[in-house]
Amino acid sequence: MKKPTRNPDINKASTYAIVVNAIQIAALVVFVLYLMLHSGYNDYMLLGIVVAMALMAIWGASIDIQEALRTRRRVRTIYELQTTNNQMDALNLQLRAQRHDFLNHIQVVYSLLEMGESGEAADYLERIYSQLRTVSKVMRTRVTAFNALLQVKNAACEERGIRLELDIRTALEGLSVPPWEICCVIGNLMDNAMDALSGVRDGRIRLEARETLRHFTFAISNNGPAIPQSLRQHIFEAGVSTKGEGRGMGLSIVKNTLAEFDGVIELLPGEETCFVVTIPREGRTLPENVQE
Repeated sequence: MKKPTRNPDINKASTYAIVVNAIQIAALVVFVLYLMLHSGYNDYMLLGIVVAMALMAIWGASIDIQEALRTRRRVRTIYELQTTNNQMDALNLQLRAQRHDFLNHIQVVYSLLEMGESGEAADYLERIYSQLRTVSKVMRTRVTAFNALLQVKNAACEERGIRLELDIRTALEGLSVPPWEICCVIGNLMDNAMDALSGVRDGRIRLEARETLRHFTFAISNNGPAIPQSLRQHIFEAGVSTKGEGRGMGLSIVKNTLAEFDGVIELLPGEETCFVVTIPREGRTLPENVQE
């Protein structure tokens, strides 16, 4: 049997299924209405049969649409899990490498001190500290997947010459959103911030995380160009973007993902772009003043 030459596009296939079944439902409704308006009194039996068949077809098409939507959701969840797993693998490898090299570093410093090279030992320790600080910078919470995300985004910012400021004041214990979902939300927002800083000198991204007795808040800001006022009120709609045609699904996905866990996102007013995400703790609800 011939193997497929390429993987199927699940999102495209599910979109086709939704559109085709929606058209089918609309056509059947129009057909039934037409028969009801133009049938005589002697056509009740025929009309009843047609209506019953149409209702069965509509029921089947509705099930197809629901399954297509579930499939798209499962595909996105699988992608998020794969991404999170890759990020955790990268962090794990870096931690293992540092642990493996730790004894070697101690031996080198000890040898330099024995030789009376205190200046060289200090320089060597400074280089080691810089490497350790890169990892310790992101090990701020008890959610390993979130720490791994911070490590990946920190490396991406360094590669692009963007300064990443992290102010994490919560261990994220009691967060109602699964780790891969919060990584999708914060990852999308940080990717958007990095894109906004493309070509900007002295680009800066700041991520703040806080908690109260009722909820967690995340604030992601950057000093890139301000979002045009005409886009601000539509920024969370699918397809709306400052990046050009065919872009702009990220913020829509973020908003829909948060809504599943009673979370909200808002764009703060001001020249600096700042998105604030608020998520209730497990078993809690958001105060009215942060509801949309």
